[in-house]
Amino acid sequence: MLDPRLRTLARNLVTHSVKLGRGEHLLVETFDCPDEVAIAIVEEARRAGGHAHAALRRTRVMRALNKDAADEDLKVWAECDRERMKRMKCYIGVRGSENVSEMSGIADAQMQKVARLYQKPVHFEQRVPHTRWCVLRWPTPSMAQLAGMSSEAFEDFYFDVCNLDYGRMAGAAERLAARMRAADRVHIKGPGDTDLRFSIKGIGVVPCCGNANIPDGECFTAPVRESVDGVIHFNAPTIYNGTSFTNVRLEFKGGRIVSCRADQQQKTLESIFDTDAGARFVGEFAIGFNPYIREPMKDILFDEKIAGSFHFTPGNCYAEANNGNKSEIHWDLVAIQRPEHGGGTISFDDSVIRRDGLFVTDDLRALNPDALTAK
Repeated sequence: MLDPRLRTLARNLVTHSVKLGRGEHLLVETFDCPDEVAIAIVEEARRAGGHAHAALRRTRVMRALNKDAADEDLKVWAECDRERMKRMKCYIGVRGSENVSEMSGIADAQMQKVARLYQKPVHFEQRVPHTRWCVLRWPTPSMAQLAGMSSEAFEDFYFDVCNLDYGRMAGAAERLAARMRAADRVHIKGPGDTDLRFSIKGIGVVPCCGNANIPDGECFTAPVRESVDGVIHFNAPTIYNGTSFTNVRLEFKGGRIVSCRADQQQKTLESIFDTDAGARFVGEFAIGFNPYIREPMKDILFDEKIAGSFHFTPGNCYAEANNGNKSEIHWDLVAIQRPEHGGGTISFDDSVIRRDGLFVTDDLRALNPDALTAK
């Protein structure tokens, strides 16, 4: 028998996140997930009158495919998967991971080639702009270990986060989006030596409340490309292409990263920002507010939504918040501003809208954790 929480999640994904319509085609793609996950989503898609398709993948197999793939391998693989994606109206990707570092040890140049020849044409050029899509994780012992929790406790946490009332969140987030659309200058201070200024004037703003990602809880835009100046210190650990980084610190001048450092892997860090010209500019700025996500676990779909956090993203921008920056990378780096993580403020046009992780203006208090979890 399927876990009733899984049935609720599948129903929310099909009816709220991608809004599958009668007669529409949905691709369900799972990575390291139990078969029951795909089954639950397929059954809900059929109840909605849609046509379900499934691709079940394993990350160890993906590593073997990626590790020594020649250009021809990647191009044919991409052509096949892109053609299937063209036939889909909706996409749900559920990504478990038995080993979050499975791709570590593959040469940076090889992973960059995989991104350019496979991921870009299939996902960034076809799926993202041409389907209604949602991507989420699946709870595994590996993820529970990263979160410092038992498997059972992490599973309970997962369903609390993923089955949140995203309708309530959406109404509150629209008020934050309105403030961001009206803002010009952004000033961020703390933690560490963070003191960063940039403009978001004229850039699109998107509130995210259970549509493209589960879990969700952010509102994103992008800085005017050359406006970023100052220092930002990220206090959430992160993984990029299987390599772990802690205490990433970036310095900007004229929008460009002119200095970078972390506690380890300095050469790898610099190689990421040397991927292409756009890798040293920022493609996204977002404010996170999921009330159930409190601590980082090196999984960006969770960490970028942490209550009281923001993320700043070197690399490619989204079409909905287009600042003109193009890159093969898109690396969400997270800073938490709650008091136990060092505090800090976010100001729009010299007016503080969030202090120490809590929204302080009357119109935005509904995004604070106590409001979003109230019964």
